[in-house]
Amino acid sequence: MTPWIQNYTPIDREAWKTFPTTWMRAAWVLTPLSAGFYLGLPWWGYLIMAALTTPIIFVSFFYFGSRFQIPWDAPGDATEWLDFKNPKDAARYKGKRIDMETLFEMYFDEELDFRNPDLHHVLSHRYEFCTFEFSIWGHLKFLVTQWVPELLAHNKKQDSEQVKDHYNRGNITNEGEDDFYGCFLGDRMVYTSGIAITGEETLEQMQDNKMALVCSKIGLKSTDRHLDIGCGWGSLVNYSAENYKHHCTGVTLAENQVAYATKVADKKGIRNNVNYLCMDYRDIPKEKFNKITCLEMAEHVGVKNFSSFLAQVHDMLEDDGVFFLQIAGLRRAFQYEDLIWGLFMAKYIFPGADASMPLGWVVTQVEAAGFEVAHVDTIGIHYSLTIKKWWENWCKNKMNVVPKYGEKWYRIFNLFLAWSSIISGTGPATCFQLTLHKNRNNFNRKQFITSRLKPDAHKPTLPVNGYAPVTANGKAAESSRDGGHVGRHVAKRVVTWPRGWSRDQDGGHVGSRHVRRGLYGGHVGHHVGTCVGGHVGVARWRVTWAEVG
Repeated sequence: MTPWIQNYTPIDREAWKTFPTTWMRAAWVLTPLSAGFYLGLPWWGYLIMAALTTPIIFVSFFYFGSRFQIPWDAPGDATEWLDFKNPKDAARYKGKRIDMETLFEMYFDEELDFRNPDLHHVLSHRYEFCTFEFSIWGHLKFLVTQWVPELLAHNKKQDSEQVKDHYNRGNITNEGEDDFYGCFLGDRMVYTSGIAITGEETLEQMQDNKMALVCSKIGLKSTDRHLDIGCGWGSLVNYSAENYKHHCTGVTLAENQVAYATKVADKKGIRNNVNYLCMDYRDIPKEKFNKITCLEMAEHVGVKNFSSFLAQVHDMLEDDGVFFLQIAGLRRAFQYEDLIWGLFMAKYIFPGADASMPLGWVVTQVEAAGFEVAHVDTIGIHYSLTIKKWWENWCKNKMNVVPKYGEKWYRIFNLFLAWSSIISGTGPATCFQLTLHKNRNNFNRKQFITSRLKPDAHKPTLPVNGYAPVTANGKAAESSRDGGHVGRHVAKRVVTWPRGWSRDQDGGHVGSRHVRRGLYGGHVGHHVGTCVGGHVGVARWRVTWAEVG
């Protein structure tokens, strides 16, 4: 059985093609102008009228669009999948679909259960019994009372309250474990996407793959001063300090995370190499760093502060330094489910994380801040498998969660993890890795040729996991490797190239002959192949993997 998600109903309901965006924008402009003119308001009255009417117009267009724009092919029957506690609810949805917002609110309030306890499986079939509709009252109330005020505010007080409410939810036990997040994040305590090679890795191997890949992409060295903004439980800080013997500073707003990270650093004997700061990112001391990383924290900065955040990073980065940004994002070619899921996340999981945007928006922002994009990778499918493993851990630990945190919190995260695994695997949401540097004329851009095509140049000192490339006959290839993490193998293996191709690559002339060459999973120039969700080689070839004992 494949470890990857199963998409049983690959239905595309492409709202972006038919949604009347132009009409909605016209309504945003003309409605307050018309009302202001009719009421004889002064100029500032138009602004007030616009603020009042914009959310109503937005929800109204999506209300009618989500209901009538793309009809369902079949009526569906929610009672085949859902066990309603109230007979009236069961009668209401007999032979009918249920909208997703109503479903998860009733599930959280224990007014319904899923007939199949495997929530991941049930939600894979969601298009058979669900709709994704905007509600005038529920979504309008949320937008006006929570989302818009948070979007406009994003001050230190608000951000601190939201971050601490979320990340301080667990308690650090006497054994040094987090009794909430430890129930699904596993031993590494990393709340960001891992990287898979085969899909058969454990969650810990996937996170080791990701941390090693990040260190490789930024070309980390023992002499570097490294800053990790939004360090979480300190996993990347401690990993890089242990492997590269450099000095690293981690910043987070959550006291629990600092306490956990410090204990781990003490156990590893690297306390002198790390420094944890419990503070807002805006209060980071004005120092210079060779390498700056930020993994899935920038979403919480918000659209309002995103440009100023990037300007701050630009000021802290040495002129020859590298900035690595991993950020969750959404697709521009939206479907209605994307927005319903996004509003659910904003309400229950990550309030204030409104800077999850399409890749084009992110690239525009970083370039406007003076950065050049060295390379970008999309890792949504890796995130899908990561979250699926989180969800499996969460289900296993139900009896540890419910007595301490209650049935509702268990249900909220049960749905969040199961649904998000599917969402990130089918396109609505994804995650981007951007390797950036200052856009200066004298910047040494050749270093990225080394890190992308000859990634053995920056080896860590500890092994990562037990995977190595194999040759076509299934035997393990002779490999110069750092423990087998993604994108770091420089395997000596035979590759047969189709006739007609001729190109010098890594010292071997490639055409119709056999060559020995280095492998790197990722987008490399014009190369096309299959490895780590990336592409390598002008001609297509496939890398297989075997476990090394």
